[in-house]
Amino acid sequence: MSGRPEVLFPLFGGLTKLDGIGPKTAQALEGAGIANPRDLLMTLPQSGVDRRRRASIREVIAPATVTVEVTVGEHYPPKTRGRPYRVHVEDAETSFQLVFFHARGDYLQKLLPTGQKRVVSGKVEIFDSVAQMVHPDHVLPLAEAEEIPTYEPVYPLHAGISQKLMWKATRSALQMAPPLPEWIDAALCKREGWPDWQGALARAHCPASSSDLSPHDLARARLAYDELFAHQITLALARATLRRGKGISSRGTGLLQARVLAALPYKPTQAQTRAIAEIAADLASRLRMNRLLQGDVGSGKTLVALMALLCVVEAGGQGVMMAPTEILARQHLEGLQPLAASAGVVLELLTGRDKGADRAAKLAALAAGDIDILVGTHAVFQKDIVFNDLRLAIIDEQHRFGVAQRMELGAKGQATDVLVMTATPIPRSLALAQYGDMDVSVLDEKPPGRTPVQTALVSTSRMDEVVEKLRHAVAEGRQAYWVCPLVEESEFIDMTAAEERFKRLRAALGEGVVGLVHGQMPPAEKDAAMARFVAGDTKVLVATTVIEVGVNVPNASIMMIERAESFGLAQLHQLRGRVGRGSTASTCLLLYQAPLTESARRRLEILRETEDGFRISEEDLAMRGAGDVIGTAQSGVPRFRIADLERQAALMALAQTDARKLLHDDPKLDTTRGQATRTLLWLMEQDKAIRLISVG
Repeated sequence: MSGRPEVLFPLFGGLTKLDGIGPKTAQALEGAGIANPRDLLMTLPQSGVDRRRRASIREVIAPATVTVEVTVGEHYPPKTRGRPYRVHVEDAETSFQLVFFHARGDYLQKLLPTGQKRVVSGKVEIFDSVAQMVHPDHVLPLAEAEEIPTYEPVYPLHAGISQKLMWKATRSALQMAPPLPEWIDAALCKREGWPDWQGALARAHCPASSSDLSPHDLARARLAYDELFAHQITLALARATLRRGKGISSRGTGLLQARVLAALPYKPTQAQTRAIAEIAADLASRLRMNRLLQGDVGSGKTLVALMALLCVVEAGGQGVMMAPTEILARQHLEGLQPLAASAGVVLELLTGRDKGADRAAKLAALAAGDIDILVGTHAVFQKDIVFNDLRLAIIDEQHRFGVAQRMELGAKGQATDVLVMTATPIPRSLALAQYGDMDVSVLDEKPPGRTPVQTALVSTSRMDEVVEKLRHAVAEGRQAYWVCPLVEESEFIDMTAAEERFKRLRAALGEGVVGLVHGQMPPAEKDAAMARFVAGDTKVLVATTVIEVGVNVPNASIMMIERAESFGLAQLHQLRGRVGRGSTASTCLLLYQAPLTESARRRLEILRETEDGFRISEEDLAMRGAGDVIGTAQSGVPRFRIADLERQAALMALAQTDARKLLHDDPKLDTTRGQATRTLLWLMEQDKAIRLISVG
């Protein structure tokens, strides 16, 4: 894979080679993320203007854009500064005025000579019952009027770039687009009726009507598919490379797992049993496992994780389980410890807080193989941490963890199997975009003993009533979370809001009843406050969203979310999942400030209707769009220029199947279609994939 194919050189050249683009415009385009002709071609029009020629402006209802042939009448230069320059014109049926501000008279005399015919195109408006067109978009002699497209594409614009300029530059870039060999499976292309790449670009940039702008238009669907297919090829190559890494076959004996199952007070759900079997099969195979375990809040991921870890311990290896924060790592430890003890397995915790002799002793035990399972934070990545025989790494809450770190982790053991757990149900199309390199197990049932949570919406104007109810509940021995509003601007304001609420609740409920945690507290204080709540010493915990993920206090049965309308759906669902973990009937109160916007009301109502995280995530995607649902910035989900993950979800699934099949049949991409696919990878700037092929 020596380098970019020559046929693509012009598309990756400088922008100044295009019509109408000088150094200054090139700079403005680069600021908008368009660095070369290829980027320009991948910037499709977002709407269009009908510029079909009309006989008269009477054919449209003002305000509207219209294109007509006119005879130029008298000019009326402004009498005083700052007034507009007017030109009287007549079409086949009526007369109107062309209006110009700050215009030079001599220029307009040349542009619109009295008595001659011109074709003008622009927006007609009625002002003081006179029809006028202010600053027409086009004024051309009849001979050149063909230059006005009947349907003019409208591009997304950035400062310093006009539609006219985009039109000119894209026409010029289209001239540069070479015919390329077809990388899409021939049968699929035929079935979908897709044009070839060059044809699709030409069509997408020259729409004939508004229906050509829909994501389901054949030309657009084809171009979106190219993007998704290139992305899925990259993920499939990453997956093949990871799996090709000689895995170690870890075959469990089932002995330790049986002890844990016997100690459990309940039977695992079918979903848990299925996931455990899928993981065990991966561990036993010679290929490296790269699997995502996706489970809704409280679907019992911890048990599945422990069974996987026991599987490698039975086979004589070690396992590690990593959480994003110290609180969560401790929690995993507390959840796993009693179960591990019933199996007689050595489990240890390692976080950034372990120092000196303690840390040294743990590292020595780890290197000697005396610790079977290590639970920790990302501190586990440090260079001086050496395992005796690491076979399985489990990563909790993937969001803060990209493909690069997954690979780095593999380097800790010779060929570590990787299991990623996420409690955030992700709609299928997004799961494919973000985790397309992984195999997926889904936990879609709730274990027995979890109580449904009653969700209610209450206006903040009834705050006193809410606090009074809380007082009664606390007197009955119940525990509650009180989550403070989300303030985007600063953590400092978040903290102030939490401290204010804490003081008020303390005044209402009494000293010692209320605890506080927020992001600005030193970790030791945060842990201490959490510990008091877990132990039941404090009854109400006032918190910012630090408790969003993973905190487990079975006795807590009330969740108050203040200004719930400021939170996203997925976040609210995660927060609600902190209650309903014990046998007490639980409630979640969404306190909102009236009046609610339409979308905020819809969000809160969805939560009231359902506890199904997958349904909630689909609704969330429909309401907010893909970038927001997973916070694109830090999630590793690619930003597609053309593909639209909400409206083209089915294409993503198709692209994944197609990509995996192509690589299965042609792992080195040597066939004709394989070679064409290499061209696509260069075109889509998938350098990672190109490196993976050349390594392969």
